[in-house]
Amino acid sequence: MNEKNEIIEKIKEQIEMIKPFIINEGGILEFEKFEDGIVYITLGGACANCSMIDYTLKEGIEQIITSEIEEVKEVRRIEN
Repeated sequence: MNEKNEIIEKIKEQIEMIKPFIINEGGILEFEKFEDGIVYITLGGACANCSMIDYTLKEGIEQIITSEIEEVKEVRRIEN
């Protein structure tokens, strides 16, 4: 397995640990891709119309992933 694939697997593991909290609030969290140090995700369900979506993204999801995986510099949301 190459280095990028190993990083992606670590990212997916972190997302799987975060998902129950998002689901508990009626949201959906999905990994989309990892490029140039940036993780791209989609947030749907109740998250799509939530006024706290940016806070959840930057202060929650991004904080967790960047603190656990040094290769990740940022997490961005892909809007549907």
